Amino acid sequence: MKAILATTTATLALTLAAPAFAQDAQADTANETAQADASAIVVTGTLSEFGAIKSDTPIVEVARSISIETQQDFVIKGAQSLDDALTYTAGVTAEPFGFSTRGDFVQVRGLDAPEYRDNLQYLFGFYNNTRQDLYTLEQVEVLKGPASVLYGAGAPGGILNVVTKRPHGESEGQLRVDYGSFDRKQIATDINVAIPGAEDEAQFRFIGLYRDADSQIEEVSDNKLVLAPSFTARPASGTEITILANYSDQESDTAHQFLPVTGTLLPAPGGQEIDPYVYHGAPGFNAYDTQSFALSLIVEQELSQAFSLEGIGRYMRSDAEYRQAWIAFAGNGVPRLDADGNGLWTYYLADNRSEQMAFDVRLRGEFDTGPIEHELLAGVQYQDVFTDSGTAYIFNGGVLNAFDPQYQNVLSVDEVRQAQGNGPRNFIDTTGYYISDTMTLGNLVATAGIRFDEVTNAVENGTTQEDDATSVSFGVLYRGPAGITPYASYAESFQPVVGIDTITNQQLKPQEGRQYEVGIKWQPRGVNALVTVAAFDIEISNLPNPNSLFGANSQQEGVSKVRGVEFEANALLGGLRLDANASYLDAEDPNGLPLSSISDWQASLFAMYDFAGALDGFSFGGGVRYVGGNESSGISALDGNLLTYRVDGRTVGDLSAGYDFGPFELRVTARNVTDEDYFSVCLVRGDCFPGERRSINGSLAFNF
Repeated sequence: MKAILATTTATLALTLAAPAFAQDAQADTANETAQADASAIVVTGTLSEFGAIKSDTPIVEVARSISIETQQDFVIKGAQSLDDALTYTAGVTAEPFGFSTRGDFVQVRGLDAPEYRDNLQYLFGFYNNTRQDLYTLEQVEVLKGPASVLYGAGAPGGILNVVTKRPHGESEGQLRVDYGSFDRKQIATDINVAIPGAEDEAQFRFIGLYRDADSQIEEVSDNKLVLAPSFTARPASGTEITILANYSDQESDTAHQFLPVTGTLLPAPGGQEIDPYVYHGAPGFNAYDTQSFALSLIVEQELSQAFSLEGIGRYMRSDAEYRQAWIAFAGNGVPRLDADGNGLWTYYLADNRSEQMAFDVRLRGEFDTGPIEHELLAGVQYQDVFTDSGTAYIFNGGVLNAFDPQYQNVLSVDEVRQAQGNGPRNFIDTTGYYISDTMTLGNLVATAGIRFDEVTNAVENGTTQEDDATSVSFGVLYRGPAGITPYASYAESFQPVVGIDTITNQQLKPQEGRQYEVGIKWQPRGVNALVTVAAFDIEISNLPNPNSLFGANSQQEGVSKVRGVEFEANALLGGLRLDANASYLDAEDPNGLPLSSISDWQASLFAMYDFAGALDGFSFGGGVRYVGGNESSGISALDGNLLTYRVDGRTVGDLSAGYDFGPFELRVTARNVTDEDYFSVCLVRGDCFPGERRSINGSLAFNF
């Protein structure tokens, strides 16, 4: 790994006043709740009940579809990335672009999902940050549908929020070593210390990880270092302060090689085939190296028995050096290779940077007005983000044969850097004010929320664009007999678009989304299970005009629609754990064509059994995942006709076996156990993305 040459420091202040009338009786803190949930998941095997909505309302009482994957899920399902962790989640398309080392590209309900960490946005643009590591996380939350009332700007399909591991009141630790396919070696530790003599007042936690790994693509590594210390203090009754730090350093290359459609999806003239696992980059030039540092401060202050104040602030700085050579694109339908398989190399280099200062402060209240119980949430969220990118392209950098790559006359980094220019330096300020109230009257639960956002996007030495948006959400559910809870909801979203409408000569409007959702949640009495069935209708407006729209009054009269149904069931029945999911999507772009790379049908089933008696300590299970075919369409540059590439669906299986003996945990997992070859998608521009190959991993953990 790259040596750490300098220590990154940052200061972050977020002060929350503690009134003199703070009560002596301290309520359970959010950290203690998270600790109890995590402990229950691991020790007693109960399912996670809370998350994603910035409150303690149980998921079964939220008129939205929410899915949660916990740290224990990551382990038993053999997940090594955020994409992996969500392959058994209803309504989620994980790995839409196949195996990746650059990042996670999760889609929820057919649309790209923004990533949040501890309720603050984590990614800004593309390829300017490190990939989040599962070992540092408590759980991953998926809030489906528009989430602008709570989270601000974003796509209407849903959001991902990951929850960082935090200190808790028990002194314990873990040392874990992994070895797996493609010479994947990893060592990690997670140590939590309750300060002796002040166990309830101060705790420290340290998470460290080092990985040295190759990948399924020749020459592509996936090395990483993570250092994540954290500290929690309770200096006074009703006050809790947590500091989280995270340093990540990743050295890799990109597994996305943009392989030509000829020789992969389509036959080559001579019958040759491209080996998707052979390196098609430029040795010595290609790299994807990233570094990030984040410092977060979380403060929780009880104001009275009814009200509390919570806040999180974060400073984050990330840098990415992205270099890649690929076979040049020539337009939809235009062959990228000649008859012998030769194609021109394009070289790309980018020095990307992002910097964030953000906070989210909210007042929470639980009180009654007559017979109505209220859970009130009112907050203000601010975010200041800076992004910078210096890029270089060389479009005729030599020739590569896709059928038999010979890496000759590779350009050096310095040669390509001579073509580098200064990319856009963007300054994005966002301020949002929101309020939401969950009201309970007997078995009837209703939620209403509204948010106002102001967004300023300024390009250095360029234009400044200001947008504002008001978003609302409503929901109602009824806690019926036998644990059956029907619900209905409406929610809105917005996403700023920078630019000028060439028809009206006005600035482009934000894209707007709205969703109607109805469903039923079933939590059987006395059974540790939750079943959710949902149907939804999403519409996105202010999109670019469809190709067939003439005489338009503006450039943004395009509308896209996504409709679908989802089924998700999670249950713990004695020693048996079951996760079953199925979803159907009907997604159209503004031209009435299916949304690119989105499968209509998906389904999965995972089962794990913990043995008792003579086999106590053993566990065995596995899963099967089906993802339907998808297509990508566009206008051919050759003849002007509609061109469509379609890939077939695939079914892959996974296995997991473990043995707990004393303080040790041994586990072996296999993903895509039959090593199915498939392409996740082939885009109409002319490139294909191979899926994840069979990956076997063994881990041994020592708990103390």
